[in-house]
Amino acid sequence: MGREKPAERALLLLRSRLCDPSFVFNSFSDSSDSNYSKLKFIISSSVTEACNNSILLLGPRGSGKVAVLELVIRDLLLEYPDMITVIKLSGLLHSDDNCAFKEIARQLCMEHQLLFSKMASFDDNAQFMIAMLRECGLAHKTIIFVLDEFDLFAQGKQRLLYSLLDATQSVTSQAVVIGATCRLDADQLLEKRVRSRFSHRKLLFLPPTKEDWQRLLEHILLLPTESTLPQDYAVEFNAKLQNILADNRFKGIINTCMNIDSTVNHLLKFLFRAVSNMDLATGFLSLENFKAALSNIQRQPKLECIKDCSVLELYVLVCMRRLEIKEQNSYNFNSIMKEYKSVHDSCQTSDYYAQNVCLWAFEHLLQRELISFNDNRGNNQSIEFRPVKLLVSSHELHQGLKSYRSCPAILHKLLAG
Repeated sequence: MGREKPAERALLLLRSRLCDPSFVFNSFSDSSDSNYSKLKFIISSSVTEACNNSILLLGPRGSGKVAVLELVIRDLLLEYPDMITVIKLSGLLHSDDNCAFKEIARQLCMEHQLLFSKMASFDDNAQFMIAMLRECGLAHKTIIFVLDEFDLFAQGKQRLLYSLLDATQSVTSQAVVIGATCRLDADQLLEKRVRSRFSHRKLLFLPPTKEDWQRLLEHILLLPTESTLPQDYAVEFNAKLQNILADNRFKGIINTCMNIDSTVNHLLKFLFRAVSNMDLATGFLSLENFKAALSNIQRQPKLECIKDCSVLELYVLVCMRRLEIKEQNSYNFNSIMKEYKSVHDSCQTSDYYAQNVCLWAFEHLLQRELISFNDNRGNNQSIEFRPVKLLVSSHELHQGLKSYRSCPAILHKLLAG
């Protein structure tokens, strides 16, 4: 019981670290070759040399694009507190040009303590942005535009992107446009007039290597020996943790975790589950905590849904998969029934049901979201004629059939061949 209080404080510390992207990615800021260093150099050069710039941050979701950018901006705001204004937009919220210009105007007004008009027109907001860029340029103040989900801004007429990138061509303005996207071809989505004004600077955020994962594990999980925590507890905690990190069984868990998803975001979710499983009575992390976390992230809801399906529903799923293999891009309930009858006639299976029973099974699969309609059109159309699609991958269906206790052997054969 004497260790209970330090254990609770250690748990709070570890959880706060895992929820703080700045702390997590701070471990990568030391290297001069890191994306943090490269991005900081580009932005700081634009601020100190009073020049315009544009850059794209590319990488899969969870790779740390926005987290590293936030860390860079935080550090630059400390270095140049009166020389930077940050405007943040998201393609999920502001992909409409009118909405985007209004949000830019609102944030600029808030930053410079001006009165914002909700009734201002599209042209008013666009002219206001250009005027503010000019005024900030004269005051040697850089405006950083952060466009998250950049590819969504590339839809439509791209007036926002054109206005921003065109402004960076002017000597009177001082701006940096930063786009973050998971689409590697994002610059190819730009219109010719927009692309010609883009600087074509790109930073690629790759998933961390095994060495990076090891460094992150130590950076996040090792407790500070000089803190409010008792020193003897922190030393013992760290010693036990180092033993776990060196264990081959733990390395196997990490390899499995990386094979599922090697992004930093996935690692943080895995560690949060492991830390949350820590036994407060002993006050230390154990190998069992990491095993439990792995089994938790390996749970696949679709596989569990397949296990609860009836044999008839499995036949419907397999028939849909067979239609996809035959490259039949569009199919409905009637098409599935033709395939089902074809399977029965060729294999002489005992599992043959009337069409109205099959329709109930089909509707049940729709309710469980293992299949869905192709689109929302044709709501007035009979369910048998509406095109549908399979929401289960071939691998998931194969694994689901393998784990199904009373699965007919013919289904395995039909799926394989």
